[in-house]
Amino acid sequence: MRQKIILDTDPGIDDAMAILFAEAHPAIDLIGITTVYGNATIDNGTRNALYLKEQFQLNADVAKGTDKPLVRPPVGATVVVHGETGFGDCHASEPQHATADPRPAYQYIIDSLKANPGEITLVAVGPLTNLALALEAAPEITQLVKEVVIMGGAFGENGHRGNVTPYAEANIHDDPHAADKVLTADWPVVVIGLDVTEESMFSSAYLDALKTEAGQVGEFIWDVSRYYLRFYAQKLGMDGCHVHDPSAIAYVIDPTLFTLREGPVRVVTDGPAEGMTLQKYDGRRYMTDDWQDHHSQRVGVQVNSEALLALYRETIINYGQGKTG
Repeated sequence: MRQKIILDTDPGIDDAMAILFAEAHPAIDLIGITTVYGNATIDNGTRNALYLKEQFQLNADVAKGTDKPLVRPPVGATVVVHGETGFGDCHASEPQHATADPRPAYQYIIDSLKANPGEITLVAVGPLTNLALALEAAPEITQLVKEVVIMGGAFGENGHRGNVTPYAEANIHDDPHAADKVLTADWPVVVIGLDVTEESMFSSAYLDALKTEAGQVGEFIWDVSRYYLRFYAQKLGMDGCHVHDPSAIAYVIDPTLFTLREGPVRVVTDGPAEGMTLQKYDGRRYMTDDWQDHHSQRVGVQVNSEALLALYRETIINYGQGKTG
């Protein structure tokens, strides 16, 4: 059985890498792409998703999501990392045939879960506003989803704490109120955060090999990654990039790649630690405990990065060669 997923995303260079990974792997049925602000504006991100749908003949629906957080003022598109329109030096052309679903993303999520109870995994790799809006409009969806997989957060494991503040990861920091709603809801969540995504790296040599071996798909991934790799080289001194969003897809394909830790998760929603994610995993009862009564979630703390990189490489090459064959 192929696993149906809706990918909630802010495309985004590594988002594009994740979208193509989900489309490429035979174990996944990518039924929908819902867009959200974040790496790009909502208009640019939606155009990028429609561009991928048209360019690579994706069957997935595309539904446009919200353009702002629930409470906090918008942070703005992450131009320094993803470029002016989200795809680095590449600028997606206006789609000629692909069009967005008329429903807003949160309604598309609700309708899809109701039509396929227990069958769909929501994979969210951007700010969590669309999921929070869906929860507000239809709280019963917590009983209809198979699983929620989130790329976001940082818990201090393996020395990884934050990437936009000392203690906050970008997706959570963009809308901490939405993140707290999603992570405390009564549905099963797996958090694939910086603790594991920063343990894997697409080196420049790895991406060069994809360009050579994975046809048009490999060339596209190589092209959009140029801007991304310049950021990593200039700001972090790395010859490559971390494997953020594709790691969430890797979890859906093969959960055994990750070691998970259980316990309720809360998000700091204001002050200098805004966007910080904190998991209680000791089982102790405290006099004051704003974790105790919330649903226990699972957080990634270790990853088999060598196997993850091999899985991505094999999947994209097989897919790319099929596209050119």
